[in-house]
Amino acid sequence: MIDRYTRPAMGEIWELQNKFSIWKEIEVLACEAQAELGKSGITKEEAQWIRDHADFTVERIDEIEKVTNHDVIAFTTNMAEYIDADIEEGQEPPSRWVHYGMTSSDLGDTALSYQIVQAIDIILEDIAALGETCKRRAFELKDVLCVGRTHGIHAEPMTFGMKFGSWAWALKRAQKRMLEAREVAATGAISGAVGTYSSIDPFVEEYVCERLGLTPDPLSTQVLARDRHAQVMAALAVTASTLESIAMQVRLLQQSDVIEAEEPFTKGQKGSSAMPHKRNPITAERVCGLARVVKANAQVAFDDVALWYERDISHSGAERVALADSFIALDYMFGKMQWMLDGLQVYPAKMEHNLWRTKGLIFSSKVLLALVDTGISREDAYVIVQRNAMKVWEDIQNAVDGPSYRERLEADPDAHLTQEVLDEIFDPWDFLTRVDVVFERLETLEF
Repeated sequence: MIDRYTRPAMGEIWELQNKFSIWKEIEVLACEAQAELGKSGITKEEAQWIRDHADFTVERIDEIEKVTNHDVIAFTTNMAEYIDADIEEGQEPPSRWVHYGMTSSDLGDTALSYQIVQAIDIILEDIAALGETCKRRAFELKDVLCVGRTHGIHAEPMTFGMKFGSWAWALKRAQKRMLEAREVAATGAISGAVGTYSSIDPFVEEYVCERLGLTPDPLSTQVLARDRHAQVMAALAVTASTLESIAMQVRLLQQSDVIEAEEPFTKGQKGSSAMPHKRNPITAERVCGLARVVKANAQVAFDDVALWYERDISHSGAERVALADSFIALDYMFGKMQWMLDGLQVYPAKMEHNLWRTKGLIFSSKVLLALVDTGISREDAYVIVQRNAMKVWEDIQNAVDGPSYRERLEADPDAHLTQEVLDEIFDPWDFLTRVDVVFERLETLEF
């Protein structure tokens, strides 16, 4: 992922320096396990020497790999240079115990699992922070009246706080999915070629995994099965879709014809090089765009599940790009969403204005029920409600300043509704007599 969309903590996880540091720790732990096991010949003193002297540089590994065309061999070669540097000529090199009985995937896959866990932990922090923000703002805007929309058309009244509340619950579901993905990903395998432990004792795997906070895979082949990674990427993609959905709402609310809310527009910001009046929802649009990358990368992970027999490396190059890019992009998206939703500008007066733009049409459902209560059939009531509504729609569509919906009903001889009933029907808060239950549930939400 390009630097523009990389936040430092997440970016560092996917840097080669971090990957090779994890590789080094795995190799050292494996040596310590072998020494404790006491079967391979390595002593505890040699294992300590390896821990004290093991090191690497990314530049040297890259230099060696240009010759070996094998990144693990380049790494172990470079590490051996450090381990054996102070060994007197003629002495047995301690580095001979590094990677003992292991295969490349034992190192690479176990380290990748550790990186994924590191990255998921950051995403979990992101989710919790944004979820708490949405919950807080939901209660701040609990009593701000606005019109609900279905199909983009004005429906019934609601409160703006409900929007933030629904986003908070969506993030709670994202948290649950991510925790499940973390459990699936937190798995290591040090089982040797094709997973038979032919040259390495299972104790080594248990020892290394325990110290890394991983669980040994119960039956790896030569690689960890990529359905694990696919589940992680699916969780990232669904989470990205959730952020996209929220950002899309912000974009819609910021339209000039709606303008009930908008993302922060900071001092000195410019909206357009050609039109100085513009205040564009560029951050929300950027989130929607990056969500496409994360969702598309999930397909890469699904394709990586099917490998030849016990392994091939068709997944390797693809996941090196897709995994890192997805985590980095999603973390960046969370940063932008936190900024946007924490500072989202809301305009209650405009919400109130928009509520009445359709001249009372949004109360049609209440009119329908009230007419049924007078004793006529639902079908006859629907005819009365709709024919008056269509006349109001025609006035709105043609910018005619005609009668309101209530006025048309009052003039309709078939609509036998008293002024008292009409007053109750056309009170927007009458729709919200039970809305407290929504916020009572939200009160219990914890991240």
